[in-house]
Amino acid sequence: MVVFGGDSGHQLLDDTKMLNLEKLTWDSTTPKVLPSPIRSTSKLPACKGHCMVSWGNSVILVGGRSEPATDRLSVWSFNTETEIWSLMEAKGDIPAARSGHTVTRAGATLILFGGEDAKGKKRHDLHMFDLKSSTWLPLNYKGSGPSPRSNHVAALYDDRVLLIFGGHSKSKTLNDLFSLDFETMVWSRVKTNGPHPSPRADCSGALCGTKWYITGGGSKKKRQAETWVFDVLESKWTVRAVPPSSSITTKKGFSMVPLYHRDKIVLVAFGGNKKDPSDKVEVLVVLQNDHSYSWRSAPDVDPLLYEYSPSTKELAGHLNKCAPLYSNSSVARHSLASTVERASREEHGALGTSLHRKYGQVEDCSLAQKLEKLIDDDKYDDVDDCSSCPASTPKDQRSKRTGADTRTDMARTVALKEENADNQGPSGRRIARSSSDISHLYNTKITDLIRRNAALEDQLAAALESKEQAEKNLSLVMSSREQLEKRLASRGKEAELLKEKIAGLELAQEESNSLSNAVHADNVRLEREVAFLKAVADETRKEMHSTRRVLAGEQSRTFQLQVEVFHLKQRLQTAEGRSGTPRKPHNP
Repeated sequence: MVVFGGDSGHQLLDDTKMLNLEKLTWDSTTPKVLPSPIRSTSKLPACKGHCMVSWGNSVILVGGRSEPATDRLSVWSFNTETEIWSLMEAKGDIPAARSGHTVTRAGATLILFGGEDAKGKKRHDLHMFDLKSSTWLPLNYKGSGPSPRSNHVAALYDDRVLLIFGGHSKSKTLNDLFSLDFETMVWSRVKTNGPHPSPRADCSGALCGTKWYITGGGSKKKRQAETWVFDVLESKWTVRAVPPSSSITTKKGFSMVPLYHRDKIVLVAFGGNKKDPSDKVEVLVVLQNDHSYSWRSAPDVDPLLYEYSPSTKELAGHLNKCAPLYSNSSVARHSLASTVERASREEHGALGTSLHRKYGQVEDCSLAQKLEKLIDDDKYDDVDDCSSCPASTPKDQRSKRTGADTRTDMARTVALKEENADNQGPSGRRIARSSSDISHLYNTKITDLIRRNAALEDQLAAALESKEQAEKNLSLVMSSREQLEKRLASRGKEAELLKEKIAGLELAQEESNSLSNAVHADNVRLEREVAFLKAVADETRKEMHSTRRVLAGEQSRTFQLQVEVFHLKQRLQTAEGRSGTPRKPHNP
């Protein structure tokens, strides 16, 4: 488990720690930072509220609130083999810097949702990051998705369905559950059956198969510590563990990762902050049966509590109830098995030893062996209490014992009885004589069992042949299924191409329709303008005709006036000629 950064209560951290999950010991490492041409410093920025996901031998760190703050989201990669950090030079539509977001991985693709940006604004945007090309792309979706939020939990089921639960919105703490189907890109709110968790944020989640384990969290007023399990297939919530108030799951900002080991699911929790920051580690073990993940406890047993320093009696009680549960202190120095084995030695083996009787032999089964090989009632016969000891004979091995082996065992039993009879005198001889009769009866029964065993072997051979034929048929079916899937994939690609072509044609049709509408509108406008100009021209012609008529009349009148003036001049001249010399003006 790789731990980076966080808040110590006084400052942000920039150190890298690794917890060995096999030994539960902290490895002392000093990782290096690969120089980057786009960064002036060769040091990781201290941050909190970031996300870390695994990818092969690397751990990918995305975002977080750092000092100094940045405006764009950064992506770092940590190689667990070389222990070197390197900055991934992202391209594309890089999201804004944020903290309290969630990041899930599907193959070589990261899915980022929500968070709180540097200005304190809650977000509900969805982005995709291709780890191979280091390219960010926004994801467009349909439906009414989750409201803007931060400090929620997310899980990706079957690399197809994204689940979002809880978190802080702008004004309240949430407990709603949403799912996004990446095949349809449609958000939908999940309707659950039965009880459901109270509103909570800052919780931790781990998806194991079809079970989503969500631990801790709470609102600003109250913290919750119980572990809820959401069944993805049944859409049902159940409570699995209620730890005490001293558990780190009651703290804010703790981390949790799942670990798979044989038939166990181990949830490892670390850190957190309540009044003071914590460096403790807690381990919660869940058994896996043939059908689902569940706690191995009787139906009438109340949910078990976490224990920080369980005694050997308490731990033995947990094991006898088939519900392993363990939690260690801040610096876990030994594995679970060695811890229990040491505790059992301190108790002088009184609580860590159980007896297993078979053919007169007594064998020990320590608590450490019980913890290493958790009780498996399906593989071993329910003969006695120590069904998980290595000395127990599995059913499949017992079924392979032949009649000769059985006869040998019976002969040994009879010989032991005869030896005891010799040691006991005459009464023992009487028992020996009766033992010979018993031996004859046993031989008869053994012969019958051998015949039955031969018949069963014939049936087993026939069953194996039918199984081989069924496997061949299954392989043929699988190959035909693969071919059909390939054909379906090719048909899907063709359908995608056709969809793209149809979308292009629809866009071209929309563009042509818009152009046609624009041309039609222009034609209507021009027709209106032409009609208006025609009307203006007609009015102008009418005015010109009237003006011409007025001018003609004025010209004729002017001509008449000129004629009259001419006549008047002639008359005046005639009058002046008759009168002779003109008269002098009269002086007053």
